[in-house]
Amino acid sequence: MDKKIIEKAQEWLDKPFDQDTQKSVQHLIENDLSTLEDAFYTNINFGTGGMRGIMGVGTNRINKYTLGKNTQGICNYLKKVFPDQKHSVAIAFDCRHNSKTLAKVVADVFSANDVKVFIFEDLRPTPELSYALKTLNCHCGIVLTASHNPPEYNGYKVYWQDGGQIVPPQDHEIIEEINQLQFKDVLFKPKENLINYIGEEIDKKFIKDSIHNAKTSLKSSAREDLKIVFTSIHGTAIKLIPQTLTQAGYTQLAIVKEQAEPDGDFPTVKSPNPEEPEALKMALDLADKNESDIVIGTDPDSDRLGVAVRDNNQKMILLNGNQTMILMTWFLLEKYKNNLKGNEFVVSTIVSTPMMRVITENYGVEFTETLTGFKWIADLIKKYPNKHFIGGGEESFGFMVGDFVRDKDAITSTLLICEIATQLKSEGSSLYNKLIELYTEHGFYKEDLVALVKKGIEGQKEIQQKMKDLRDHPLDKICGEKVVLIEDYQNSTAKNFQNHKTTKLDIPKSNVLIYYTENGTKVATRPSGTEPKIKFYISVNTSLSKVEDFEKVDNMLNQKISKIKTELGL
Repeated sequence: MDKKIIEKAQEWLDKPFDQDTQKSVQHLIENDLSTLEDAFYTNINFGTGGMRGIMGVGTNRINKYTLGKNTQGICNYLKKVFPDQKHSVAIAFDCRHNSKTLAKVVADVFSANDVKVFIFEDLRPTPELSYALKTLNCHCGIVLTASHNPPEYNGYKVYWQDGGQIVPPQDHEIIEEINQLQFKDVLFKPKENLINYIGEEIDKKFIKDSIHNAKTSLKSSAREDLKIVFTSIHGTAIKLIPQTLTQAGYTQLAIVKEQAEPDGDFPTVKSPNPEEPEALKMALDLADKNESDIVIGTDPDSDRLGVAVRDNNQKMILLNGNQTMILMTWFLLEKYKNNLKGNEFVVSTIVSTPMMRVITENYGVEFTETLTGFKWIADLIKKYPNKHFIGGGEESFGFMVGDFVRDKDAITSTLLICEIATQLKSEGSSLYNKLIELYTEHGFYKEDLVALVKKGIEGQKEIQQKMKDLRDHPLDKICGEKVVLIEDYQNSTAKNFQNHKTTKLDIPKSNVLIYYTENGTKVATRPSGTEPKIKFYISVNTSLSKVEDFEKVDNMLNQKISKIKTELGL
């Protein structure tokens, strides 16, 4: 093992680290060098969704010292960018192990630095933190969450005055402040008079504004006719979604009781991720028992939602994030189409379905693409204050309705998809049928995602090598189709093989590579910013002339995606 790693670990055997921490590090030195190496070989840092990692001792772990150091750096940064001001921060946390304890540590450090703290009294959904931050006029916000990661993970997201997550150059400037610090520089002793606990008063305002942003002019009887099954998958959504739906007028709401209790072990699922069909099995079983119309499941911090609907054979099927996003975007555009002023826009990400652009521009509304992560969508809203943000999302089951919350928001989105389902049911249609109609009108776009898990130091090397190989030895064909364009967001270049021109990409740099073929096939790849994974996003499309051909064309596109996976060795 590198001697520097041992030396780095040995620094944790003395003050300012407490005795329990010292004992844990000593145990690793004497008994588990592999875990020691992974815990100390690097410093945990910010990714697309903030800082996320395994809990435990070490510089590459989530613990009171790594979070304390980050918080101290933010305190120092606040004093630089807001001199001569009284600073304030909002803090929230989810259902994960140690979230409440770590949130209090973060609150302590802020208060020790004379920053006024508003901390939720108990766990709350992540989007409510964005809302509370803006409502309370705080300078920044922190939420302790690791979204849908496994139980051993936790994380730390940083939000700014506008309610969105930090973006360059702020993130780099904060990291510079953090890197100048030693652990001994962190002020842990709290000033309790600066720590304020918040709860129900913010909940009520958030629910009211969610209903205002998503509710339509449907008759009450129509909402009472929609049969909903909801599961929070042991997460925070149980705090707000049932109340939001009930106050909006939905009376037939069944909750999966076995998954309603917040629990950081997520005991009933392998992964608390609504993207996974297994995570929604209990909800789907309950829906069949109750003959429900729609199933909704949210991830632990309630910013993503999975939606299942009935097909024409009355079988429950899980929509993917692109399909849900398409339906919600169509509905919002329909809602706005007679009152468009010309300054509206919709946003999605570069790895999401190209159908988002097609459907938005069909309404004469501006469409913008940005990098993965809702912080980039929030950043665009901040950059263009004179434009009106209708909504937008990304393929990873996240959506944002309007800009009153500046992050993906499963609470408002849940209400919105229920409103859409209600309207369509009252018209004798369904979400499933509407999706097929949109395919016939705009083209049938079908997507798939493959995420390869590569853990530890060797895993990181594999991911880096895979990205290098795809850059150094680019594919010239995909599924027999010529590659006509390669976008490399790390180099900010788009190389067109038809006119042999290279143009500059006007999007922040990121380690993303996208191939486009002559027939419109799109393959994007990127390392995850929050998990030890490399992700491949595949999108294929064709025309769908009539609804009756849906299943046949669907099978054809599935076969094409399978061939692409085989070619890529996925």
